[in-house]
Amino acid sequence: MTRRDVLRTGAALSTVAFSSLPAWAAFAPKPGTWRTFELITRVEIAKPAGPMQAWIPLPAYADPAWFKPGGSTWETNAITAEIARDPKYGAEMLHVVWQEGERAPAVEVRSAFATQSRAVDLSAPTGPHTLSDAERALNLAPTELIPTDGIVKETSDRITANAGSDLDKARSIYDWIVEATHRDAAVRGCGLGDIATMLQSGNLGGKCADLNALFVGLARAAGLPARDLYGLRVAPSAFGFASLGAKNEVVTKAQHCRAEVFLTDFGWVPVDPADVRKVMLEEPPGNLPLGDEKVTEARKALFGSWEGNWLAYNAAHDVALPGSRAPALPFLMYPQAEVKNVRLDCLDADAFKYALTAREIVT
Repeated sequence: MTRRDVLRTGAALSTVAFSSLPAWAAFAPKPGTWRTFELITRVEIAKPAGPMQAWIPLPAYADPAWFKPGGSTWETNAITAEIARDPKYGAEMLHVVWQEGERAPAVEVRSAFATQSRAVDLSAPTGPHTLSDAERALNLAPTELIPTDGIVKETSDRITANAGSDLDKARSIYDWIVEATHRDAAVRGCGLGDIATMLQSGNLGGKCADLNALFVGLARAAGLPARDLYGLRVAPSAFGFASLGAKNEVVTKAQHCRAEVFLTDFGWVPVDPADVRKVMLEEPPGNLPLGDEKVTEARKALFGSWEGNWLAYNAAHDVALPGSRAPALPFLMYPQAEVKNVRLDCLDADAFKYALTAREIVT
């Protein structure tokens, strides 16, 4: 059976309805139940002209403990369509190029994947765990918007001054972000992740790409390998947290990045301080205090676990799109396109149309 056959079969199966969110329950994700999804990404160039190309991120990140990509297929009127990979991080994308004069440039991508929740018992070390020299260097290195020196290093040193173990350092950074930052609803998309500017300005507001990048940068500056994972929410929260899941099958604006930190005693540990601030701002009735029960539950759980209602595209930074003359992207989480060699604003629906639909496949 080919990958296309698998996807066609999956699409024919019944899907889970988004009829209503479950009642709120204690937020405690646990592994054990794998869920299979199909993501459909449709991209159109609203105002075709001259040379045109697009890049669609693919959910190809793989970790046998919690995420299994199932491959992608596509239909398009482009003259070329091929999978490209970022040489440094291995991020996968579909690169399509349309012939000049094409009146209705479009591509539809179907991607299959399976995922489950994660939870690390931080009271029971399982190490020592190790990284290769190359993996350690990659996940300690600065990026264009995530430096590890200057004000980032100074802030990290101050936060971790009284921390003994690596676990204590990671928790200190997590707690500091939860308490010192805020989610800024006015920020476009998921933010940029320009952490030095955040710290220098004293404006610690942002969204997931800002706040979780801040965790990654501060952790790396403290000598802890860490990384952002860029992805998409694809289903409601099973615990009834309206702010931590997709509202329906249309997930066009449900992009979300998460973070991981590597601890010798535990291996890669999931963290998401940005979602704690999201719960505070958005969870009904809104503007919840740090001491609210829902916030307390989320804060406890999101240092060491996360819910499996989310897909991972990649962990890439400073992504140069193949065939493009434009500057590298800070990260690849949204479809991208260019018309006449000009990069379109991926958040401007008038110039660049795309739609993402996620369906859970049940047998």
